[in-house]
Parts: sequence; structure tokens; C-alpha cells
Amino acid sequence: MKARRYLLSVALGSVLAATLALAAGTAQAAQKRVVLLVSGTLGDKSFFDSANHGMQLIKQKYGNDVQTRVIEMGYDQSKWQPTFEDIAGQNWDMIICGTYQLPDILAPVAKDHPDRTFVIFDSSMDYSKGQNKNVYSIVYKQNEASFLAGVMAEGMVKSGAIPAKDGTALGFLGGIDIPVINDFLAGYVAGAQSINPAAKVAVSYIGSFSDAAKGKELALVQYRSGVGIGFNVAGQAGLGQLAAAKDMDRLAIGVDSDQEAIFRKSDPATADKVVTSVLKRVDNSLLRAFDLLEAGKLPVGRTESLGLKEGAVGIVKNAVYEKLVPADVRQKVDSAEADIAAGKIVVPTAFGMTTAQVATLRDSVRP
Repeated sequence: MKARRYLLSVALGSVLAATLALAAGTAQAAQKRVVLLVSGTLGDKSFFDSANHGMQLIKQKYGNDVQTRVIEMGYDQSKWQPTFEDIAGQNWDMIICGTYQLPDILAPVAKDHPDRTFVIFDSSMDYSKGQNKNVYSIVYKQNEASFLAGVMAEGMVKSGAIPAKDGTALGFLGGIDIPVINDFLAGYVAGAQSINPAAKVAVSYIGSFSDAAKGKELALVQYRSGVGIGFNVAGQAGLGQLAAAKDMDRLAIGVDSDQEAIFRKSDPATADKVVTSVLKRVDNSLLRAFDLLEAGKLPVGRTESLGLKEGAVGIVKNAVYEKLVPADVRQKVDSAEADIAAGKIVVPTAFGMTTAQVATLRDSVRP
């Protein structure tokens, strides 16, 4: 009798173990796998960190239903192609990457792996002749958010919130002279000119997205030449702008991530100089892309342009913003934001501008 009970127990245990194993296998099979390839390194407190936060948002929302991984490829571009090819050969449901250098690298990989789904942010693929059918491109209307920053900055100058002794010009510090960076500039200038048609903007380019020392050097030159508030659009290199603002007791505008919040605990003196940050919500857009994938609605084979209306761009309105920006200026910012989202204000863009037209824009606002 005992032997029968023992055998029955063993049999039931085997059935239970098999059932659990089958359930685990089914759950594992259903689990989506998402990887982010960073064409640089994390820790820029800006663009790439926002993308990394997007991966965290995906994990937070979907939990064990998704496996996420982030790979830092570094700044040596010779290593990017092999990394793409290696990852594409693995079983990932969504492979994410971003920045303007990557379309030419991604295109042949996507062609060789038509069963993979790719997402590229802040850049667009060539979809003519049926190419890149398995790639979804996200571009951002950063000019819309930059318009709000221009309204705020020039409003502070005009109202005296930035004392004349500190400078009456605005500053713009770009990473590299390319269309996506100049799109920030176009919006920033237009916003400033909506407050003061004679607004002046000093423009400099670092020539890099990683050289913070060069960024600080150029920002110091701007502040010493009469810039009261400077706007960095340069990734990690733009951190030099914030360091210069701290050293010169001037104000700055951050980019991509809430740079005031990032520095609040580690360096409050720097945080106090960051009035706002222009947000390119890479994080929100990546979560949105995964939501669409889950729903079977990801629009692969085309580009989507996301702006204020979609919550993909904006500016930070925190305690420092409330403290430093006068109420009437904040009201102007809010009005402009609503009008842009409603289509009542169409913000100029640098996309489609020739090199000569961009140069003319810069010259027209030169202090």
C-alpha cells in the first residue's frame, strides 16, 4: 500500500513538474525581447540617458512580459556595424537605435534580416522603392519645444528678470552644424523674435557631442561677450555650458533630459542655473513604439514626426522655472504651447533649409 502511494506521489510530482515546465516555456516564448543600441555611452545626462529611460519605462510597464537590454557601442564608429550584425542575428523582437549617423549602417542590416523589427529615433530611413519595410523611424519637432525656450529666454531679458549687466543676448551652443541641431536653433530664434523682433542670438558649434571641455570654453566666450542665458544642444558636450553658467553666475537652458533635476543632488549650484530644459522625449516615444508593437500597430516602413501635440517634446516647468521666470512670461509660454499644439502657430524648421539659408538665419541674429 505504501509502495503504491509512493509511486502515485512520484507520478503526480512528475506531471506537476512537466506542467510547470510547460507553463514556464510558454511564458518564456511569449516574452518580448527589446534591445537598445547606444551609438555612444550613457551618462550624458541628456539624449542617450533619455533613450535609456525609455527602456526603463517599457520594463516598468510590462514587467516580466518583456526582456530589455541596453548596449553601449561607444564612439568608435568602426565597431557599430559588427554590433548591429551580431544583434540582428539574435532573437530580438525590437531593435532600437538612434542618431543621424546610423541610417547607412542600419539599412543593409535591416535588408539582410527582414524578419526583425527595427526602430530608429531622431533620424529617418529612405523608404523609396520599397526599402526598409521593417524599420520604423521617429523624428521629433524639436523646433516646437525650442520655440517655447526662445519665448521664455527673450521674455526674461525683456522683463529684466535677467539683468542687463549680465547680458542682453541669448546664446545657442550646438554640438555639430547639422539639420537636426539647426532645427532647435530655428525654433529658438523664432520664439525669441515673437517677443522681440530685434532679439540677438550668439551661435557656436562645438564640433562634437562628447567634448564637454570645448563646450565650456565656447560657452564662457558667449557669456563674456554679453549672453545672459545660453541654450546647449550638444549631448554630453553641452554639459560644458552648464559648468560655464555655474562659473560665470549666468543662466542656462538644458536639453533632452531635465538637467536641473539631474544635478539637483550632486551639484545644486549648477542645478540652480538651469532655468528649464528643452525635452526631446525620446523616452516617451520609445515606450509609445513598444505599445504600438504590442498592439500590432507599429507603422514600420515609414517615418512619424512627433511634437508637442503627441507629448514627444516640451520644456520643463519646475520649481526653478517658477522661481526665475516672471508670471507674465510663463503665461506667454503657456499660450504659445497651446497655440502650437492646436496648429495656430506653425514653427519654422531648419529641415529643407540650404546651408546658405541657415547661415543667413545665424547672421540675422548675430549680436
